[in-house]
Amino acid sequence: MTDYLARLNPEQRLAVETTDGPLLVLAGAGTGKTRVLTTRFAHILLTGRAWPGQVLAVTFTNKAAREMRERVGAMLGRPAEGLWLGTFHALCARMLRAHAELVGLTASFNILDSDDQLRLLKQVMEADGIDTRRFAPPALMALIQRWKDRGLPPARVTPAEDSDFANGRARALYAAYQERLRALNVADFGDLLLHTTEILREHPQILAQYHRKFRYVLVDEYQDTNLVQYLWLRLLAQEHRNICCVGDDDQSIYSWRGAEVENILRFEKDFPGARIVRLERNYRSTAPILAAASGLIAHNEGRLGKTLRPGGNDAGGEKVSIVGLWDSDEEARMVAGRIEALRAEGHALAEIAILVRAGFQTRAFEERLITLAIPYRVVGGLRFYERAEIRDAIAYARMLHQPADDLAFERIVNLPRRGVGEQALRAMHTRAREAQIPLAAAALALAEEGALRGKPREEIKTLFAGFARWRAMLESEGHIVTLATLLDESGYTAMWRQDKSPEAPGRLENLKELVRALADFDTLAGFLDHVSLVMENEENAATDRVGLMTLHAAKGLEFDTVFLPGWEEGLFPSQRTMDESGVKGLEEERRLAYVGLTRARRRAIVSHAANRRIYANWQSSIPSRFIDELPEAHVERTGAAQLQRDRMIAAPPMAFPMTARAPRAIEAWEQPARPARAVPFAVGSRIFHQKFGYGTVTAAVDDKLDIAFDKAGDKRLLDRFVEPAP
Repeated sequence: MTDYLARLNPEQRLAVETTDGPLLVLAGAGTGKTRVLTTRFAHILLTGRAWPGQVLAVTFTNKAAREMRERVGAMLGRPAEGLWLGTFHALCARMLRAHAELVGLTASFNILDSDDQLRLLKQVMEADGIDTRRFAPPALMALIQRWKDRGLPPARVTPAEDSDFANGRARALYAAYQERLRALNVADFGDLLLHTTEILREHPQILAQYHRKFRYVLVDEYQDTNLVQYLWLRLLAQEHRNICCVGDDDQSIYSWRGAEVENILRFEKDFPGARIVRLERNYRSTAPILAAASGLIAHNEGRLGKTLRPGGNDAGGEKVSIVGLWDSDEEARMVAGRIEALRAEGHALAEIAILVRAGFQTRAFEERLITLAIPYRVVGGLRFYERAEIRDAIAYARMLHQPADDLAFERIVNLPRRGVGEQALRAMHTRAREAQIPLAAAALALAEEGALRGKPREEIKTLFAGFARWRAMLESEGHIVTLATLLDESGYTAMWRQDKSPEAPGRLENLKELVRALADFDTLAGFLDHVSLVMENEENAATDRVGLMTLHAAKGLEFDTVFLPGWEEGLFPSQRTMDESGVKGLEEERRLAYVGLTRARRRAIVSHAANRRIYANWQSSIPSRFIDELPEAHVERTGAAQLQRDRMIAAPPMAFPMTARAPRAIEAWEQPARPARAVPFAVGSRIFHQKFGYGTVTAAVDDKLDIAFDKAGDKRLLDRFVEPAP
């Protein structure tokens, strides 16, 4: 018994041994949260305070539940059987099956996946006469899930909580959807918590039964709980009050999916007499990284407060590096170049991560890593060109370039929905085979002959009229403007704008980044060739790969070296988040920056670019306010970042407003004026271009170079697009 306690530091041991009464463990990043939680669980069992079935332990992921079960079993010296240990949804499903009849279900109810939920909701809307083209089912589903996250069945949705969706019909549609679920004896994921909470609210005898059963409640990642999870926990713990919540208010970054940081901030109010134990000894990062992260997060007002410090005796380490760059292309080259240098020094690639604020940022880094043959993996998502919306847009581009592309046509003919079902598609395939013509030509023939009727006929004719117009535009306006126009006029971007799911804004940003990528190519054909080559690039089977992910996906992970690009106003902090949530949104963005910094063990490199190309236009940028909030004693500025700092010291700027300075847009065919290269290219220099490969400079006038490429022939380029050959 003393052996497992001896491995804890004083604060961890206090959290483990404070078994009775409400306890909040504020566990900073890298402070041994998991060790405390599992040791506390085992301690309760080993000291005879409860049997395994009398402890309710809640995690956020199945992986975390599995790890806790294994660790507790190892400490007990035997498999941990009979535990009530799992995720919120798993535990509530277990409770709901025992009392399903109280909410109109049977114990054998099924749980619907997201596709089935949406299909059922659409049926309910159509049965009520709602035009699902005008009022998108995903938007209503997002609203219903928000209500469920807040613990609101239809009867509890007040006028203040209601919505004007479908002319004020949202609450009635919600009630009809719930009735339909009951009639089919099914539940969606939101119902698992909602129904269980309602049972505990409405049936005191059942709540008392669980009070007798569970003597202790343990909760992991408490800062990520939503309102219905909070209500469920509070109901179960209100009798014995032996509840221990472990979390970090400084790492609450999931408000967009319903998490309420207020749950952890009001713990003492909810449980009077609660004890708070702060875990501040970080065993992950160096002292400068911890000091920089602590200085940054101290600017948040909505926090309980703690300061991370090194858990060991080593107070050394590299300062946080802040690198200012001319543009986003140069930023990608800098990051990839430093990774290549680290690899040459023997640094494991698996211990390097690039953490971006938005998914669209990954494209530039992916292409640069591919160029340098550096293996990488996208964590928590797909590679840029593998994402569904990008594949759809590229299919449109392929049809624009090659009308006989059957696979591309089949992908886009009903995206957005044009009423082309399986029967119509079969008819197109039959005509194409019989007449030996492309699928698109067969579709147009059927529409003109009247073999297709109603909406499909009109939509197909409209689509082909659009392609004729866009191909003419391709000749006159160029491929960048044309593809952007095509995505808008085809209704594809409108489809995602109407989608109210949390992923939709990111998909729109990815589409803008795709259009931005076109600016690096002279023709649409050249771009499509490039995409084909990228898609053919096989993922390295080796486990030693650079991690590329969003900051949200990085939570809970750690790496020796972390790159944090794109720290610019409007991008990070996100302007959309600040517009939607004001100061609360800004504080969550700052917590996200804190999470990013504390992923690093040995070095953190923050970068910002003076110019970033967004939707094919250049925009001038100013460094993120978060850079200014990093303590100067713990950062090291290089390049443009140092020049920027010198100017700020000479003329201190005014405080940042909630709305970032409006960016200065530069047309796509212009280039922002760039400082002269420190060492200009001389005639005879060997260079490398990401698309054209290796070449030799034959003439140089200012920033314009004539280059004889080894394989692509003679071309004239700006020197900003090439670099010295390795």
